[in-house]
Amino acid sequence: MDFVKGQVNLDEDILVVDKPVGWTSHDVVAKIRGELGKHETRSTKLETKIGHGGTLDPFATGVLLILVGKATRRFEEIKTWDKEYVMTVKLGAATTTGDPEGEVTETRPVTGVKRERVERALRDLTGFYQQQVPAYSAVKVGGERLYALAREGKEVKLPRRQVEIKEIELVDLQGLSLKVRVVCGSGTYMRQLAVDIGEKLDLPAHAAALRRTRVGDYELS
Repeated sequence: MDFVKGQVNLDEDILVVDKPVGWTSHDVVAKIRGELGKHETRSTKLETKIGHGGTLDPFATGVLLILVGKATRRFEEIKTWDKEYVMTVKLGAATTTGDPEGEVTETRPVTGVKRERVERALRDLTGFYQQQVPAYSAVKVGGERLYALAREGKEVKLPRRQVEIKEIELVDLQGLSLKVRVVCGSGTYMRQLAVDIGEKLDLPAHAAALRRTRVGDYELS
């Protein structure tokens, strides 16, 4: 699988990659570094920096911006850009990670979830709200990454951060699953948003599938 299509400006460029499921963002960067290495000259080989413009979880797919050369200096700007996602939320089951890769921690029968009730829950989450940081995240508490503490079985008080849900709409509702389109500001954890939607419906929930469709003005062609 090759991610690089066409010409790349090794001095400064932003590539739009459709990240496959199962790949980490680092995996994609490493693969592209190898692909671009074929085009580097002796004078550019040690100078070309490559990074990404915002992590996508391994279970997620879609837009991953790859920053090449001087574009890596724009990371702080790029990470503030709005992002758009399509997410499938599975109701009736919670997991340790808030996504399908975690262990199931709670299940509950799901009955009588009506479209009107879901839309009301989504309206309640629109705008700014204090979102709890997931236990499995790279945020540091007491100098340690939360995911490391979680893997060690240590319980800590999870911090909350203000996030902004600019748009959220129900795309589909079938059985135990609902699909939503979300436009959000930086720092929003989509896995946690799935959990929060479940809480509004008094149900355990997790993100079963996630696709990022846009970052700023960049989207898949």
